[in-house]
Amino acid sequence: MEQFRVVTGVEKIYKNRPRQSFVYGCVSYLFVFPIFRFLFRGKTIGISNLPKTGGVVVVSNHGSHLDPPILGHALGRPVAFMAKAELFKVPILSFIISCCGAYPVKRGAGDREAIRNASNRLIEGWATGVFLDGTRQKNGRVNDPKAGAALLAARTGSPILPVAIINSHRAFPKGSLLPRLVSIHLRVGELIQPPQTKKREDLKSTTKEIQISINSMLDEGLIQNTCN
Repeated sequence: MEQFRVVTGVEKIYKNRPRQSFVYGCVSYLFVFPIFRFLFRGKTIGISNLPKTGGVVVVSNHGSHLDPPILGHALGRPVAFMAKAELFKVPILSFIISCCGAYPVKRGAGDREAIRNASNRLIEGWATGVFLDGTRQKNGRVNDPKAGAALLAARTGSPILPVAIINSHRAFPKGSLLPRLVSIHLRVGELIQPPQTKKREDLKSTTKEIQISINSMLDEGLIQNTCN
């Protein structure tokens, strides 16, 4: 099996950690918690790999619309995700997603604006979520990884945290109107170093490492016994 580099004692450039807002806490524990823990019998393993403070690029596979709220709850610290700019024009929804750390990206604006906004979140100390394929995958695996996560890490010096979300693509398949009651588990991998440069070959190499890490954890399957 191919090997990937992991961080051993990487210095955290950004020590601060944004406080969890009241709204974020309500959404996480009153809404997401019962759905993840009871409806989908959710478990998480490897949470100790997540730094408690400082910016970190949280990178995962993407199987369904359940993934962002589940990641934001299961990791135990707020995770910022990009959201369509149109959503911020809806009064109540705009307030909720802003309190949950979401940042707007204009449709058709390209990757530059998204990278800049995500970089700002990392500089502020947020755990910032990136789906490696950029869109949902029917098989729930990382199939066509994009270099955005590696570029974010290279720009900010933030470590990369690979996370495998197991079964969300089965629980809420793409195109489905109703969820299926199957278990959803998360495996959190070891930190991966940011690329040494922003050169294409370095970004490609790091992206491949992330893909291998996530897909390897997916291959390990559901968590049978231990949960931490």
